[in-house]
Amino acid sequence: MTQRFLASTFAATMLVPLALHAATLEVAVDGVRSARGFIRAAVCSRATFLTENCEYFADAPAVAGTTVLSIPKVTPGDYAVQVFHDDTGRGKIHRGVFGIPREGIGFSNDAHLHLRGPRFDEAEVIATTGVTRIALRLRYLGLFRPTEQNLARR
Repeated sequence: MTQRFLASTFAATMLVPLALHAATLEVAVDGVRSARGFIRAAVCSRATFLTENCEYFADAPAVAGTTVLSIPKVTPGDYAVQVFHDDTGRGKIHRGVFGIPREGIGFSNDAHLHLRGPRFDEAEVIATTGVTRIALRLRYLGLFRPTEQNLARR
């Protein structure tokens, strides 16, 4: 009887949906300059950080000041978050001279940009079961200031 009980208990725990063990990452993005477009976030493992191949993505309409994004069903673990303000709504980062982003960008832990972007260890956050909340600030690089006329040209 005890063996049967243990076997059925083990089988039942294996059937528990993975969603019960998933994390929700809530990202408060500060420093959003305008309500135009979207704030887009990617949650990346060490292997995918600073690429377009991250494991989780979310976006939300931009809100001037602070925009909050919620990324559900994240497997608990170590990640880095990369965010940009897609003010044209075209789904990509527009770059100017020397590849400098024309839109605001940011990373978890407000990791320093350096010339090549931050290191994973500087931006690393741990997503745990339940809700993990983080905040980061967008940085608008260079002298480029978006205007309606400039945005129409992109």
